[in-house]
Amino acid sequence: MARRPANRFVCQSCGAVFPKWSGRCDACGAWNSIVEETVEPTATGGTNARRRTGARINLVGLAGDTPPPPRIETRIGELDRVLGGGLVPASVVLVGGDPGIGKSTLLLQGACALARAGRKVMYISGEEAVDQIRLRARRLGLEAPTLELAAAINVADIVATLDAEKDLALVVIDSIQTMWMETVESAPGTVSQVRACAFELIRLAKQRGFSLILVGHVTKEGALAGPRVLEHMVDAVMYFEGDRGHQFRILRAAKNRFGATDEIGVFAMTDQGLEEVPNPSALFLAERRGHIAGSAVFAGMEGTRPVLLEVQALLSPKAGDGGARRAVVGWDTGRLNMLLAVLEARCGIKLNTMDVHLNIAGGLRVGEPAADMAVAAALVSAATGQPTSAGSVYFGEVGLSGEIRQVSQPDTRLKEAHKLGFEQAFLPRRIARGNRKPSAPDGLGIQEIGHLGDLVSLFTGAMEETAG
Repeated sequence: MARRPANRFVCQSCGAVFPKWSGRCDACGAWNSIVEETVEPTATGGTNARRRTGARINLVGLAGDTPPPPRIETRIGELDRVLGGGLVPASVVLVGGDPGIGKSTLLLQGACALARAGRKVMYISGEEAVDQIRLRARRLGLEAPTLELAAAINVADIVATLDAEKDLALVVIDSIQTMWMETVESAPGTVSQVRACAFELIRLAKQRGFSLILVGHVTKEGALAGPRVLEHMVDAVMYFEGDRGHQFRILRAAKNRFGATDEIGVFAMTDQGLEEVPNPSALFLAERRGHIAGSAVFAGMEGTRPVLLEVQALLSPKAGDGGARRAVVGWDTGRLNMLLAVLEARCGIKLNTMDVHLNIAGGLRVGEPAADMAVAAALVSAATGQPTSAGSVYFGEVGLSGEIRQVSQPDTRLKEAHKLGFEQAFLPRRIARGNRKPSAPDGLGIQEIGHLGDLVSLFTGAMEETAG
């Protein structure tokens, strides 16, 4: 007897399944994200059904001579850097970002560059008509007569078209949330549709050996929309970050089976599309004004690339009877609260009656603990009114006892600071046995700081000299 289709309720944010509808998902906490979906019954074998006997799989040892995978360079250096050197054949990349951030623009530029290099590239859009893509390419000054465009959402038609093509190098699907399969009884963008459509496209890419890039929507929290299993299915996950009102765009890898996950690509949005920024430090510091209290330059690392950023701090008297406000842009709020507690408990600087505003200029989000000393320098500078030296950079991790801890790749940070004309660097003191002194370039002075109190004394001493 044929089984009837069953209904289930699935959260569109996290993919959790519930027996009945509710306004709030108990798994992820999202509101109004649970949608009813129909599940088609699958044929089950009865007592007389023939069962397939599994075949023995071949096992090999860990040791072996496996060459690195070949790469297809996109001719966009910043994109190739994040990918790990270029696209890998038969790999699948998921690209996410806020609406209007530049995902389609970047991928269209990369597709045109590959097509001009003689590669066979297809750009399939489920959100725009072909004429709209042509208008955008003409506005950006892109020319690639061999680039093949299509506007389609039916995955069965797309798979049949791709399966008939030969020597495909790259296929771009913009976006996976618009794709639709007739065999799945739900609307495009639902968890079932996204999972099924992605599986079919990924299966074909692995079978035929072409690179596949899927564009994904994001939620209001900035995470990729759809089931979490989608991120597990692909080989690389990249996020396009930045404020649409700001010219900088940051491409960051959150997952990469063929490269590092701590590399970033920096782009600038112009009227000609996205332009590469080979030296982001100079661009981030271009508008910096020296000799202003509450500002310090941080020598950071993003993957293998050194990046110099300006840390800005502003203190103002607490307004009202509530608690003091902590407003942070580009850094972790919890780490700021920890640093404020260390400054008060270990260094005697009380900021509990002040509203603290912290900003990483340039739109880049900093996640490494090495920024602690630069943030502390900006806070102490704002509290004492003494500006930091315009030619100084800071890096070092701050512990709960106030000690300044070592960080990775100090030599690379110092070389980048010297290249941009800085004259002095404040870095952690070498305490552990075997630590060698960083090799500073000629003309760059080094001052080692062992405790946060030593950093504070530099500003308080300068304040006393000024008062005297």
